[in-house]
Amino acid sequence: MKLRITHETHYSYSPTVVTAQHVAHLEPGNSPCQTCVSHQFNTLPQTPKISRNLDAFGNHRYYWSLPVTHNTLQVHAQSVIETYPLASEHVNALQPRASSLSWEQAQLSFQFSAGKASDEATSFSYASHHAPKDMAFKRYAMSSFTPGRPLLEAVRDLMQRIHTEFKYESLSTDISTPALEVLTDKRGVCQDFAHVMLACLRSMGLSARYVSGYLLTEPPPGQARLIGSDASHAWISLRIPHGDASLSAESWYDFDPTNNREGWCSPGTDYVHLAHGRDFADVSPLRGVLQGGANHTLQVNVTVEPF
Repeated sequence: MKLRITHETHYSYSPTVVTAQHVAHLEPGNSPCQTCVSHQFNTLPQTPKISRNLDAFGNHRYYWSLPVTHNTLQVHAQSVIETYPLASEHVNALQPRASSLSWEQAQLSFQFSAGKASDEATSFSYASHHAPKDMAFKRYAMSSFTPGRPLLEAVRDLMQRIHTEFKYESLSTDISTPALEVLTDKRGVCQDFAHVMLACLRSMGLSARYVSGYLLTEPPPGQARLIGSDASHAWISLRIPHGDASLSAESWYDFDPTNNREGWCSPGTDYVHLAHGRDFADVSPLRGVLQGGANHTLQVNVTVEPF
């Protein structure tokens, strides 16, 4: 599937911003289940130089300075992405172990043992700011993680419980809402459900990462697609311990608790993986440090469409 994603961000500031430094994660990368065909990135006001590199997790990152006074900032990013299922030979190599591996066996792969090489994704089993370890998360997860249960079966059950028991409610939370509060209130949006699921998995000693991206949505029958009406999306990616180092990039199984969908490398070809990290703080689409602009308004328009 080929998709075009247009992500437009508009800030209005008061008082005037004197100088600013910004970082953006708005360019999707290549993976075993997607290819970035093209990407455009620009800002207004224009800046003399926009730098681009890879962050610690391998995501594309833009950063730039705006040393001029300004009352608004516009950031435009447009990508064309081709998505496809994980190659069958990789699925055939991964699925037998993933289906038979118990969650306790997986847990051992992320524990330190003298003389034993740890899984390279062990860092994603540690607590992070938005996905902390806590007994409340472990207690919630335990009914899914019964003794000897296969890893994928247990995590699937956890995803389905979050999908069923939590209510999607726009504007009920913001990025500062703790995952423990979301667990208690059982309401929130996609990033909240991803953080709760991550916190549950990490509290069980498993390794998983936060994924930011996009999901193609279809308009009601007979209605035109609304430009700018889509949004960023979030889900989680579970590390499947595998002894074959050549399959390291493919050893991730994605779960979307908001939509109860799953799959190797991606929940589906209608998903676009933008960036991944320990939690939202690592992959915020746009953030900055400003001198001035104490008050601001933000408008984000996202369009995901077949191309």
